Amino acid sequence: MGLVPNPDGFVSSAVPTAPTPGAAPPGVTSGRPGAPGSPGAPGLPGAPKAVDKETTPGILFGIGAYGLWGLLPLYFFVLQPAGAVEIVANRVVWSLIFCALLITVTRAWRVLGAALRNRAILGTLALAAGLIAVNWLTYTYGVTTGQAVEASLGYFINPLVSVLLGVFVLKETLRPLQWAAVGIGFIAVGVLTVSYGKLPWIALTLAVSFGLYGFVKKRVGPRADAVTSLTVETIVLAPLAAATMIFLAASGTASLTTHGPGHFWLLLASGVITAVPLVFFGASARRLPMTTIGLLQYFAPVLQFIVALVVFREAMTLDRWIGFGVVWLALLVLTVDMLAATRKSSAAKRLARREARTDT
Repeated sequence: MGLVPNPDGFVSSAVPTAPTPGAAPPGVTSGRPGAPGSPGAPGLPGAPKAVDKETTPGILFGIGAYGLWGLLPLYFFVLQPAGAVEIVANRVVWSLIFCALLITVTRAWRVLGAALRNRAILGTLALAAGLIAVNWLTYTYGVTTGQAVEASLGYFINPLVSVLLGVFVLKETLRPLQWAAVGIGFIAVGVLTVSYGKLPWIALTLAVSFGLYGFVKKRVGPRADAVTSLTVETIVLAPLAAATMIFLAASGTASLTTHGPGHFWLLLASGVITAVPLVFFGASARRLPMTTIGLLQYFAPVLQFIVALVVFREAMTLDRWIGFGVVWLALLVLTVDMLAATRKSSAAKRLARREARTDT
C-alpha cells in the first residue's frame, strides 16, 4: 500500500523513494556528463557511489526520527502530573506555532494557502486530523496510565492493519506470506486478549486509527508536503485544543502554569518535539528506498517496549511474552515477504533495462 507507519503520524504516505542509480538527488541537476557519480563517469560505475552518498545520512536521519518517536514515552513521563488530554491539547497548540515559524522560514505561506483553499485537500486533511487526534489521545493515555507496553504493541500491529486495509478498501490481492502474517496476527490478538483478560483496546485503537490515518493521507499524496499537512491538521485541531486548555485552566485542573517554569517550558517544547522527528523523517525518506524505511519503522515500537520494561518497570507475564512473540513472528513473515518482493521487483527492473539497451 505504500504506507509508512510512525508513531507520530505526520507523514504523507506517498513517500519518495531513493534516487535511482546515477541520478542526482531530488531538486538537483545531474551535472556535466562524466562527473563522478554520474551515469557517464569514465571507468567508474555511477550507481554505487551515488547510493552510498545518499544511504548513510538517510539511515542516520531515519534512526534519529524513529529513535525520537521511540523515546517519546519518556517525555510524557516527565510531564506528570499533566494528563493525556492536557498534553495533547498543548501539543496541538504549540505545534501550530512552531509550524507557523517553519512555514515562515521556508517561505511556504502560498503553498499553505493553496492547500487551505482546496476543498478536497482540506476535507481529507480534516479527516486525517480527527484520526490522529484519536491516535495521540490513546497513545498518551496508555503511556501516562502505566500501559506503555500495550501502546508499543499497537505500533507493532500497525503494519498488519495496513495490509488488511489494502485487501478490504483497495481490493488488493495478498501474497501467501502476507496472508500467513495476517493469520498469525489474529492468533496473537487472541493470545493477548486471554493474557490481559480483556481485548487489548489501546493497541487495537492505535493500530486501526493510524492505519486509517495512513490510508487517508495516501489520498492526499504529493499534493501537500509533510510540513503543510502538519500545519493544516493542527489548524483544524487548534480551536478545540485551545478551548480545552482554557477549560482546564478555568476549572483549576491545568498544570501548565501551576508546576513551575520547568514544567511550563517542557509543555511548550511539545511543538518542537513534534516537528523535529518529522523533519528528520522527511530527510530520510528522500534518501532511502521504501524497503529500508519499512524496516526502520520497527525501531520506534522496539524502543517504546524497552522503555516500558526497563524504565517504567511494567509487568510482562509469560503469556504476554508469548503473545508478543507471536506478533513478532507475524512481522518477521511480513518482512521476509517484503524483502522477497522488493528483490523480485528489482530483478525485473534490471532485466527490463537490459532489454531496453539491447533493443536500442
